[in-house]
Amino acid sequence: MNSIIKEIEAPLLKTNLPKFDVGDTVKVFVKIKEGGKERTQGYEGVVIKHTGHGVGETFTVRRVFQGIGIERVFLVHSPRVEKITVLRRGDVRRAKLYYLRQRTGKATRIKEKLGGKKITANISANAPAATPAAAPEKSAATANATSAPSAEAAAPAES
Repeated sequence: MNSIIKEIEAPLLKTNLPKFDVGDTVKVFVKIKEGGKERTQGYEGVVIKHTGHGVGETFTVRRVFQGIGIERVFLVHSPRVEKITVLRRGDVRRAKLYYLRQRTGKATRIKEKLGGKKITANISANAPAATPAAAPEKSAATANATSAPSAEAAAPAES
């Protein structure tokens, strides 16, 4: 992307957004003007699409209300979107969940991600291995035991 465009878009981007992905159940709080009043309305559903980047980044949320599926597209960095909260993390294998449109009832359920972050061990080449350091001590102890019997071994076992 052009650096001039990045400079223009930078103040418009929100920084305090939670990380959410396709399949997650989210609640989007949207500012709505009715007459002269402004209020916040929550819209809860499953994210079926997440596209774009920068100011034009959008996501589509689907919910079923009174038996009718309703999809709504939100701009992530819009001033009308007050906040986004992630209620559930979904475990899906697709980037777009358009197949949910044809399904109804229990068929629309999405598995929940149970685990947190995967923990990976960082092994560096400079770190000494634990096994070779322990081996010389063990060999010295066995050599000591074979050459001179210890006091514990010489003492008779009590019954």
